[in-house]
Amino acid sequence: MKIAAIKTFLMQAGAPSDSAWASDGKGHQTGSRNWLFVKVATDEGVYGVGECSGWPRVIETAVEDLASILVGEDPADIERLWQKMMVAQMAHGMTGVVGAGAMSGIDMALWDIKGKALGTPVWNLLGGRVRERVRIYSHAATPEVALALKARGITAVKTGGVRDPLRKVAAIREAVGLEMDLMVDLHGPPWMTPKDAILLGRALEPYQLLFVEDPVAPENLEGLARVAAGIALPVAAGERRATIWGWREMIEREMVDVIQPDTGRAGGLSQMKKLAGMAEAHHIMVAPHSGTLGPVAEFAALHLLAAIPNALMLERIENDWPGRNEVISAPPVLEGGHLLVPTAPGLGVDIDEAAIARYPSVRNVSIAAGGYEPGTAGEHVYVQTRLRRAAAFGRPPEGS
Repeated sequence: MKIAAIKTFLMQAGAPSDSAWASDGKGHQTGSRNWLFVKVATDEGVYGVGECSGWPRVIETAVEDLASILVGEDPADIERLWQKMMVAQMAHGMTGVVGAGAMSGIDMALWDIKGKALGTPVWNLLGGRVRERVRIYSHAATPEVALALKARGITAVKTGGVRDPLRKVAAIREAVGLEMDLMVDLHGPPWMTPKDAILLGRALEPYQLLFVEDPVAPENLEGLARVAAGIALPVAAGERRATIWGWREMIEREMVDVIQPDTGRAGGLSQMKKLAGMAEAHHIMVAPHSGTLGPVAEFAALHLLAAIPNALMLERIENDWPGRNEVISAPPVLEGGHLLVPTAPGLGVDIDEAAIARYPSVRNVSIAAGGYEPGTAGEHVYVQTRLRRAAAFGRPPEGS
């Protein structure tokens, strides 16, 4: 069997209804989420699908470029082809999420091909199944949404935002009680200094969070280490990183308790399996990022989490844009706050090319405005500090 062609399918995805980061344009401009699917075809009629993220409109070109060195190759040689793609990009500098995103979608599709050819699910190729279902957590910006999720059997919820997260957490914890796991995503803002993140983290400690996500900008590894040492809460990070080298220092120095690789830009299932092993050696859990991803990457994450011992849970926007299920053959099955692990050969999902074509890409960039200090949003600076610190980091009064 040889690779005959690699095709891309780019689309514009709508904003998820219950996620504050894209619902009203105040935090991000709406319409900025793109999904990029990949189909790797072979000369024997077997094909695999994958998904790329990181900057989909740009990654589409990267996939087309990498296709030139993959056509004619044996799709079964997944590790060798991953290494070939990595080496092919060497001269362009350090591989970031664009290069890794392109490799992720292709690598995912190669695993899908191998599973179909052998008549077995991808999780079986990754070492076999540790679990038959994967716990999920969803998003809630208000107590009302959190309670609605709880009523549907969801047992963990994440809130966030860079503006007033403390009051959000306090209100949601009071509403859902202690039996529901609660997390907060600070979104890695460059306007959150390590000292500010420590102050906020300490104020959040009474609410017994499962983790605090991205307390500082991803470039600030030393700052992340300081925050982790300075608060009595688990810390999660990593959604904007790529390849095992991108996480090496974070894991080896045990800066975090949870890593959050994005299935569409981490470098592929090949890399994520290695990454999980690195994390396991340091007693670090894996909870893949999925906030901006489409449905194919979600299936890939389910296969990975089924096959590794240190799987924490999977992020899922439960009330996502309705078109999410329209562009694939069938969604995963949700049962009691868990997604059932697929049992069909390969990834167990296919894309609907006609449905994807109904949503052409319009834009793939957004401006984050919600976290800036009042009157400064028009500056569009990457580094800023927090003013009105008492209001931002003080514990909310009782009953607030």
